Amino acid sequence: MVNTLLFVVSGMSLLLWLMQEKFARPQIQVQLDRCINEGQSLSADELLVKTVPGWSEWFYRATFIMWLAWGASIFLVKDGDFALVLVWLTLFSGVVYALDHFCFAHKRNNYVDSPSVAAFLGRYVAEQKELLLSNYGRELILAEYAKSFFPVLFVVVLLRSFIVEPFQIPSASMVPTLKVGDYILVNKFSYGLRLPVLGTKIMAVGEPQRGDVMVFFPPHDPRYFIKRVIGLPGDEIVYSNKSLTINGESMPQEFVAQIHESGQAVKLYNEQFGDSSHTIHNTMAIDRGGFTMVVPQGHYFMMGDNRDNSSDSRFWGPVPEQNIVGKAFAKWMYWPSITQLPSFSRAGVIE
Repeated sequence: MVNTLLFVVSGMSLLLWLMQEKFARPQIQVQLDRCINEGQSLSADELLVKTVPGWSEWFYRATFIMWLAWGASIFLVKDGDFALVLVWLTLFSGVVYALDHFCFAHKRNNYVDSPSVAAFLGRYVAEQKELLLSNYGRELILAEYAKSFFPVLFVVVLLRSFIVEPFQIPSASMVPTLKVGDYILVNKFSYGLRLPVLGTKIMAVGEPQRGDVMVFFPPHDPRYFIKRVIGLPGDEIVYSNKSLTINGESMPQEFVAQIHESGQAVKLYNEQFGDSSHTIHNTMAIDRGGFTMVVPQGHYFMMGDNRDNSSDSRFWGPVPEQNIVGKAFAKWMYWPSITQLPSFSRAGVIE
């Protein structure tokens, strides 16, 4: 609903803005020329009332109310796709900015710079002249905001889509590596450059490696997930007695400690994947059973480090290559709830 409302609001805003520029602006100029030709002596406020049509002011109010309603929907509905919203707002502001710059700005400037208009407006003191120029010779509010926001949004889209993107950890499936409330950074080019929203790879850079912590879209859910890469395309994965065997080779586990969490006994192990290792979290009272799978080509088998409390490829299958978002490489802040102060004690590289 949030995305649909954004499309409707932006489309209506564009239509109202074009109507103001195409119909209200010429009407304003005709009325101002009449005042100039008749030699009328009016205050700035009186001149605006006489020249600016009332329906144009209502268009301003309607546009503001529509964007306010869309902003409220973000907090009330909470079903929007942030990447889509960001890209759409960038395109929308860019279109408005370009249309205003190439289609309307030159005519406005020529009009207010004409000798008769310039001489007439020159009679007013600086503050009043500024007010009149903002109505007669400058971009409307929508174009003004587009001009201000487009460069910022464009840079954010580039950074977020092709370089690095921040995420917050929403669940405990990657404990102890990542906790609920960890804020992490995801490298968006480690596995190739992809178009925002579409996810289409446009440049190959690298491929996921076994042991990487990866952000992706699972095959059954439109939300971001974060898990560890366990199986590469073609790998045979066997999970038995809470231990992994990959292509006939057992992944060594070294016992670290036994702890209690939420009244349950938990064992921590360091699991070795070649030259890299990570800590896994096994709850002794829970047994999810075993499985055997050969990972299809173009897919990756994902598991959470919290092995007994993770919804992962054991339940919804391997992840297609086109669903990859990027490689998680760093924790930069820990903020578990709004009632607590953020902490940087967990900042560091993700192993």
